[in-house]
Amino acid sequence: MMNMNDNNIISEKSMDFAIRIVNLYKYLCDEKKEFILSKQVLRSGTSIGANISESENAQSRSDFKSKLSIALKEACETKYWLELLFRTDYIEEKHFKSINDDCTEIIKILTSIVKKL
Repeated sequence: MMNMNDNNIISEKSMDFAIRIVNLYKYLCDEKKEFILSKQVLRSGTSIGANISESENAQSRSDFKSKLSIALKEACETKYWLELLFRTDYIEEKHFKSINDDCTEIIKILTSIVKKL
């Protein structure tokens, strides 16, 4: 369906990103006392990797594409929440830029994979 190299890269990047999202969530709750937006970014940001992981055991090509398409949607949603957290001064520009760049990279990789399918 997709070559193993693409799969390993996106699996690793999504896991690394999920770890950053969990740490961001902890920071937002502990330091900023923000519990609503942080829960949204936690849910969508960790869902990316979960859907990629599910795609690895897809029952069919269409199931595989569906899981990766969901991961792409979750990545786009995460980008929205990150932007909102930045624009409402919950995260500083340098932290936003770094995590947002990671999210953009995941979106580009997933878009490329989904288009190939």
